[in-house]
Amino acid sequence: MNTPLTPGTSAVPTTLEDFMAQALVMEQDAAARYTEFADMMETHNNPEVAEWFRRMAVIEGKHATQIMAEMGWTQAPRHIATLPVCEGFESPESTPVEDVHYLMRPWHVLQLALANEERAERFFAHLASVATVESVRKAALELQGEEREHVELVKAWLLKVPHPDPNWDHDPDPPRYDE
Repeated sequence: MNTPLTPGTSAVPTTLEDFMAQALVMEQDAAARYTEFADMMETHNNPEVAEWFRRMAVIEGKHATQIMAEMGWTQAPRHIATLPVCEGFESPESTPVEDVHYLMRPWHVLQLALANEERAERFFAHLASVATVESVRKAALELQGEEREHVELVKAWLLKVPHPDPNWDHDPDPPRYDE
């Protein structure tokens, strides 16, 4: 099992099981975060964006299920995989909460998804380049290729949704927080 990491450090998994456990954690984190954002958008009466976040959560959940099946796992490994921190404090495929706005449009959701998929692709490319175990390097290259496909999918979706109006974030009756 890998040792815990602090931001700015990195570790390379030394077994295929550890590597795939890390990939599983990434997908689960992304699905959970997208679900959290969908719930937030519903709270703010933004159902169209909530639906996009739910769609992304389902996709990430399917990726996690695929990893479980490929590894022959019926449940996630008991040890907690630690992720090499390449960029910031978030899992490479997870959006920071501060990047979400309650009035955002589907175009914004897809921009966040694109950034996540591009970060994940770079993450796996980096792991492939530093892996010392061939099975880990091969799996990292395979997952990098899958993330590249996801990047292209999100780019295609972006072409189908309208750009938001310039004043998309203007709220004539913004939320008020009284103490």
